[in-house]
Amino acid sequence: MSRNKTVKDYIRTIVDFPHEGIMFRDVTTLFADPRGFRIAIDQMLHPYAGEQIDKVVGLEARGFILGGAIAHQLSVGFVPIRKKGKLPGTTISQDYKLEYGEAIVEIHDDAIQPGEKILVVDDLLATGGTAEAGIKLIERLGGEIVSCAFIIDLPELGGRKLLEGMGMDVHVLCEFEGL
Repeated sequence: MSRNKTVKDYIRTIVDFPHEGIMFRDVTTLFADPRGFRIAIDQMLHPYAGEQIDKVVGLEARGFILGGAIAHQLSVGFVPIRKKGKLPGTTISQDYKLEYGEAIVEIHDDAIQPGEKILVVDDLLATGGTAEAGIKLIERLGGEIVSCAFIIDLPELGGRKLLEGMGMDVHVLCEFEGL
């Protein structure tokens, strides 16, 4: 293996998953490779050197893997945003649209304190619906979002434009064309 591999080189594409016509960008191959995973975490952390971040919020589910590792490196807390019904305590919820329907995500109502500086992370930015819902939850709790960081952006689906239109700083490691 070349020592000059980029994060994108560790991501495999699975054709027609989960539906015909979809090019699924699979980050499990990136996570399984210790060098690839380290490169991704280091590159996701780099823009925030010297920034005040109080907590990292990971979006279900691969955002948990990234968020936990990033929170550990920053020595800050980690907060999950989960699908409805998965968190045991008192929650607040936000609905959002998917390409194929609607969904609801939740966060514990005491997970973020007003004024805390938050970094939102996930593996993939597509339409931006999940990230938008997560941002709304964080803001309802009074959190101040420093940035949103993703491994992959699918620019044709418009998620980055959506988040930037909300005033968010967005950092991605690589882009893939198509769906």
